[in-house]
Amino acid sequence: MSEDTQGASMDRKLQEISAVGRKLEGMDTAMSALTAETRSMCLEIASFQTQISGLDHRVAAVESQVILQIDRDQELLYLRSKLTDLEDRSRRNNIRFLGFPEGIEGTDILSYL
Repeated sequence: MSEDTQGASMDRKLQEISAVGRKLEGMDTAMSALTAETRSMCLEIASFQTQISGLDHRVAAVESQVILQIDRDQELLYLRSKLTDLEDRSRRNNIRFLGFPEGIEGTDILSYL
């Protein structure tokens, strides 16, 4: 009987080893799936990084254009104030003679006065 007991014990151990082998095969399959999914995610991350890099360049270009536009707006305001000042100064130098009909001076204003 001891041989039968040893044989049964060996059979159980072989079954346990076989079960462990099947579990390892299942784990290997799961690891392969995880590896494939990880590679896929890495490719997506690389794609996102490329897109983000492109967007960074576009944002930098827009920011530089905004800075240029702000400078131009400030220059425009400055030039408008200068123009207004020059127009006002030009009006100050105009002399108006009231009470004379239009065109009475003829072609030579200085000799008429």
